Amino acid sequence: MTSLKPYLIRSIYEWIIDNHLTPHLLVDAAHEDAILPEAFVEDGKIVLNLRPEAIRDLLLGNEEIQFNARFSGEPMQIVAPLSSILAIYAKENGKGMIFDDDEYNDDTPPEPPEKKARPNKPQLKVVK
Repeated sequence: MTSLKPYLIRSIYEWIIDNHLTPHLLVDAAHEDAILPEAFVEDGKIVLNLRPEAIRDLLLGNEEIQFNARFSGEPMQIVAPLSSILAIYAKENGKGMIFDDDEYNDDTPPEPPEKKARPNKPQLKVVK
């Protein structure tokens, strides 16, 4: 199965926009494939404003998030691999989702639960 994370990011982004709030993305700037404005990185992380009026050409893909924006007046193409995304939330109220890498980046399906032995006859009760 494909990762659930890109679908969650897209749906939360749309939910934030539909509620007229400002979507922010928290990104791990130390990720080797991330292309981010280094001057705005703090403690190895960066918060990116994804408000449609602030960015152009947004692509919320299954492998990475890309868009064009200006930082200190300079145009830049941002690339954030999905594995670098730590959270997406609304600036105004903090509602959104924090991602646990193990939970949303694992491509292996979970182990099926063990089957319990079925009793020989149904266990039904009469409810009055």
